[in-house]
Amino acid sequence: MSPRFLLALRMTASPALHILHVDMDAFYASIEVRDNPSLQGLPVCVGGPASGRGVISAASYEARRFGVHSAMPTAVARRKCPNMVLLPPDFDRYTRVSRQVMEIFRRYTPLVEPLSLDEAFLDVEASERLFGSAAEIGQRIKRDILRETSLVASVGVAPTKFLAKLASDLDKPDGFRVIEPDRVREVLDPLPVSKIFGVGPSTAKRLASLGIETVGQLARRPRAEVAQRFGASGLWIHDLAHGIDPRRVSPHREEKSHGMERTFPEDIADREELAVLLLSFCEEVAFELRHRGLRGKTVTLKARFGDFRTVTRTKTLELATNLGPRLYAVAKELLRKVEPKPLRLLGIQVSKLEDVRAPLQGILFEDPSPGRAQWLASQERIERATASADQVREKYGQGALVPASLLGRKRGRRSPRPQDVQSSEAHPEGPDKATPPSSEQ
Repeated sequence: MSPRFLLALRMTASPALHILHVDMDAFYASIEVRDNPSLQGLPVCVGGPASGRGVISAASYEARRFGVHSAMPTAVARRKCPNMVLLPPDFDRYTRVSRQVMEIFRRYTPLVEPLSLDEAFLDVEASERLFGSAAEIGQRIKRDILRETSLVASVGVAPTKFLAKLASDLDKPDGFRVIEPDRVREVLDPLPVSKIFGVGPSTAKRLASLGIETVGQLARRPRAEVAQRFGASGLWIHDLAHGIDPRRVSPHREEKSHGMERTFPEDIADREELAVLLLSFCEEVAFELRHRGLRGKTVTLKARFGDFRTVTRTKTLELATNLGPRLYAVAKELLRKVEPKPLRLLGIQVSKLEDVRAPLQGILFEDPSPGRAQWLASQERIERATASADQVREKYGQGALVPASLLGRKRGRRSPRPQDVQSSEAHPEGPDKATPPSSEQ
């Protein structure tokens, strides 16, 4: 069978129109405007201060008209838009609204794959007898979100995840686009190759040197030629150029790790101040692990010095945990192993994750010594107390209860960089992922 015949076969066997991608428009900024109507029509941004190393986390569409976008340094954004309204982020509030939106999705299908707080894939094939076609379900979801949250979402409907995500972006804001299977070429061909997931600036430059600037031009090149020049990623982007994407909506994306890191406005040398920051990181990461029903065994501390040299220190626990005090005890021990120089960035990550419903390995056949039994009983008491505290945090926000050692300190909403909160999944959206910095063990 020729490669051209196989490609045609794959295209004719493409799935029906039942994948949705829903993306909230300027999510953080829109929540701020919703909750403070006096900001309506103004260029609103959420992010860190321009005086330090702050960056923009979200920009309203009024701000985007000036060229401001997320991940842009705030100082640059301020030069582009001197009149922008800059607000510090409130992730507790954004998370509560996100959960409300995700619950709307799950009314229509259990096959919901969140990508972040403000977007998700949905597979509605099994729901169409109850709620109508995929396009009708998409419209219903848009109306429900607007009615119940007063926020606007853009929706893409298509046969594959790649096309659905592309469709949701084509008519933003307040967009709704359906890409029918027989109109894929019509939609894809005129688009720049940068619209293909996995084609970053360097790949786009290499493609341009070959005379390939649009998706249509890439699709017309022989698959073998693209593979020869770009390897496995070449096969991936060539398939996407034809609208071919075999990935399914996965409601249980397996997380490999969860953590957070923060770049400081100024380098910090005070180890006590760093320890307090580390405690707040551990509490936030532990809370999120518990919310996701996970616990982890490996704790990694990441530190970046003023000269941008980055090191990591790692320790694997005997038993997995999702308790802030336990994570902090390990993280503080790891911090002591980092040379005492001013730090530009500090972060914590927990990996080797497991479901909390899984039995703690290593206990069943352990020698039940009195000390061991006492320690386990202590852990159970801490877990019960933590569960009660989490109920308060879920209702009133994560800041409703904090460790006593953080009380009395200045605890204003932090000014995070985009990488402040990170999760790593076992099923990435494609092969072109950023390479992590080199590290020391």
